[in-house]
Amino acid sequence: MQKSGYLYQNFRLFHIRDKKKCEFDYHYHDFNKIIIFLSGNVTYLIEGKTYYLKPWDILLVNHHAIHKPVIDQNTYYERIVIWIDEAYMQSVSHTHNDVITVNSTVKNMLDDTDITACFKKASERRFNLIRLDAPLIERISNTIRELETALKPESENYFGINLLRNLFFMEFMVYINQIFLGMQYGRDTITLKYDARIEEVLKFINDNLSHELTVDFIAEKFFLSKYHLMHKFKEETGYTLHHYILQKRLLLAKEYLAQGMPITKAALASGFTDYSTYHRAMKRIFPEPKEDS
Repeated sequence: MQKSGYLYQNFRLFHIRDKKKCEFDYHYHDFNKIIIFLSGNVTYLIEGKTYYLKPWDILLVNHHAIHKPVIDQNTYYERIVIWIDEAYMQSVSHTHNDVITVNSTVKNMLDDTDITACFKKASERRFNLIRLDAPLIERISNTIRELETALKPESENYFGINLLRNLFFMEFMVYINQIFLGMQYGRDTITLKYDARIEEVLKFINDNLSHELTVDFIAEKFFLSKYHLMHKFKEETGYTLHHYILQKRLLLAKEYLAQGMPITKAALASGFTDYSTYHRAMKRIFPEPKEDS
């Protein structure tokens, strides 16, 4: 598993239609990603769940979520992909904690503007798919069309274009949050596959990265033989139990470091027994990129 893609802007939008002879490996990003599936024959695997996509399905892929698409290479695959910087999303979100002195009306308005809520809820629910009905498809497609137009290079010199880009992006994110947080859609028509026991194991791991997580301990907790657990985990997720835990701990330590936590403390808080164990794992899993010769 490796990091894929680098984002140097607040957000980027790609509208892609291709038919490539390639297979993707499991990977993750340091940014949040939204995929709007338009056409093709694609199955998406995210953290142990398999999503069978229909046109205008939307996937919310959290930063550091391990995922990959499985694509029918005989058909064209069209999608809109939006990369979003986590820090930018936080900067344009507001909660009452951001306001020291404010009247109650304004405070209530600000309480509801955390546009990262959909990604937080996706992580909490361990559920990443939005399936739209016809009226919502029209609403989302119109907003995306406006955002795409504003992002075209020929719009660069238009008056207020950066403001418009951010406004269209915010409008899109507000709609996505309204839908995903349960205001306008249900789950009855969702098509996905997953193993309920492995789902429980994944949730337990991600909720307890700072605690003991040996194969024997997890197998005993879930009343499974460790061989069955290891086999089923690899079958459902595509990666070994040990490697998954190690990678998630490293990614958690990375988040702690980004928040300013000292490196030794970050290592311990992420479940490593000491700094040297963390350092060896970091060198092995996330080796420094080599310079081109």
